[in-house]
Amino acid sequence: MKKILITFINLTVCTIAFGQDRIEKATSAIVDEGKKLYKSEMASWYGTDIFLEKFSDRRANIGGYFSYTENDISKCLFFSKSGNPKVIGTILFDSTYNINTATADSSERDFTTNELEIYTIRKIALTEINSDTLFKTFKNTNLNLIPLIDKGEKKVYVLTGPQNNGVVIFGNDYLLTFDKKNKLVAKKQLHKNIIPIKYTDEKDEAVTMHTHLPETGDYITATDICTLLLYEKFAKWKQHVVISEDHVCMWDCKTDQLVTLTKKAWDRIYKDHEKRKKN
Repeated sequence: MKKILITFINLTVCTIAFGQDRIEKATSAIVDEGKKLYKSEMASWYGTDIFLEKFSDRRANIGGYFSYTENDISKCLFFSKSGNPKVIGTILFDSTYNINTATADSSERDFTTNELEIYTIRKIALTEINSDTLFKTFKNTNLNLIPLIDKGEKKVYVLTGPQNNGVVIFGNDYLLTFDKKNKLVAKKQLHKNIIPIKYTDEKDEAVTMHTHLPETGDYITATDICTLLLYEKFAKWKQHVVISEDHVCMWDCKTDQLVTLTKKAWDRIYKDHEKRKKN
């Protein structure tokens, strides 16, 4: 029933697309933010593998790492444990994140001005995570920090990642916001719960979903988008649906496109679908 309904909505949504400008403007910004987080996480995923393989002699000196994008190049930086840390390795990726064409640089150097800013807010965020009970950890998971400086805004997102294969985790995610002087000005939990969804290696074209409490907001979150982009191909999902109090967001895992409807529009389509079935 659910798969049939979702497909039907995809065919029908064009008839109610007018008047969606406000929703599309809001969700477009969310998708853009989610894709930035995804680029950072992809660089960190593959950059870690490459660094540990090529520069294993520096493993003991790793104080941490972070990633960022500059001029369409994603960079994963590893820095030393010292009190005045330096970059001890840099992995560069183009938009394909192909590990065979990635560039690995083992030069030791100082942070650039932008890198120092990213390092600073990441360090503050890590201190908060380790000292504030707002941040929760669960068995077989990691908290992954994603610092993001873009258009004058400074943020650190915190995602919960699985340690085991075969599961995608939504929720238990956080956002820390900083001012221009790198002072922490706000921190909040995006989802109040943790939502693990299991998948298998078999191609089942699943349609999966999770719901949002009112405090999470009306729409799919940037962290949801990032998680879907990271895992949708492994999970072989067809679609993921996020249902909030007033909206329904449908993410197409094949095309990476988002369609968002008001709950009223969703209910109208559902009733029309049921009426067509009876006839």
